[in-house]
Order: sequence, then C-alpha cells, then structure tokens
Amino acid sequence: MSMLIHNYGLFWRRKDVFWGRPKKTGHLKGILAQETTSIPVNFREQAGVYILYDDSFRLVYVGQAGAGNQYLFSRLKQHKKDSLADRWTRLSWFGIRWVRKNGKLSAGAAQQSIKAAQILNHIEAILISAAEPPHNRQGGRFGNEVEQYLQYRDENALGPDAESMLKHLWKQAKLHQ
Repeated sequence: MSMLIHNYGLFWRRKDVFWGRPKKTGHLKGILAQETTSIPVNFREQAGVYILYDDSFRLVYVGQAGAGNQYLFSRLKQHKKDSLADRWTRLSWFGIRWVRKNGKLSAGAAQQSIKAAQILNHIEAILISAAEPPHNRQGGRFGNEVEQYLQYRDENALGPDAESMLKHLWKQAKLHQ
C-alpha cells in the first residue's frame, strides 16, 4: 500500500459523534461510502489531519492527530472545551492508518516509499476536499485504494435524532386521524 492517506470522512456532524458518558467510552464511527450496510469502523484512534468547520461550512481550524498518543477522538474532544468550543459544528478528517479486514485500524502508518507525485496528489486532494474551492471542478485525486467513510450515527448510544422523532410523531398522528 503505497499511499499517504488511506481513508477519510467529509463534513461529519459534531452532534452525531458519541462523546461518551460515565463508564461508556465515546466513539467516532463511519461506514464505507460504497457499502452503506458495512459494519461501522471506529476511527477514534485514527492518525492524520482534520479540519473543523462552522455552521456555514467555513473552515475554522486545521490540526493533526497521532503525534504521540493524541489521536483523532482525543484532539476533537479537546476542541469541545478550548477556545474553539463554540465555533465548530462539523469536521473532516484524512487518516494515515488503514482499516484491516477485521474492521479495526492498523497499528500504525505503513513505512513505505511514496512517490512525490502521489504525495502531491494526496495533499491536493485533502485541500480540495476540505476547502471545496469553487474553481476546482475536478475533485481531489486520492486514487482508487483510498476509501471514503460516511458518518455512522449510533442511535443506541445517542438516542433518536430530532428528524427520526418527528417522523415517528407524524406517523402516530396520521394513524389516529
């Protein structure tokens, strides 16, 4: 696997992350974009770069995770309490640890030689994906081996969202008419 980035998630909602509670560890789960019935992968300990956005998808902050023992989830959790706490509602991330066949993250980034063109393609793809510049009609070139993950909302941990509750109430109201 001669790649810099192995997987990524775009514009995940902060409110749909399970941050944890007493005796229950939080998680940052995603499912493969092309296999939405796949088992969710926990990206809690992903290493890479991440971007925080405000309500209007304006880029607020760019950071890195994985230097030392500060992985993606712990960095994001810090930003819930620091000077950025009230400024971000979404995040994108680009990970250097690949997902193994068992659905767990690899122990670390692969030690490999990556061609300069591949590194440049990945850096460009990160910037295009994160900033969505209006004049870049073509998306970033990660390559076929890099996998996009969609955010998985764990309703068992978070409870139903407002949309689900409204749909349920609407059905109940129609049944009683």
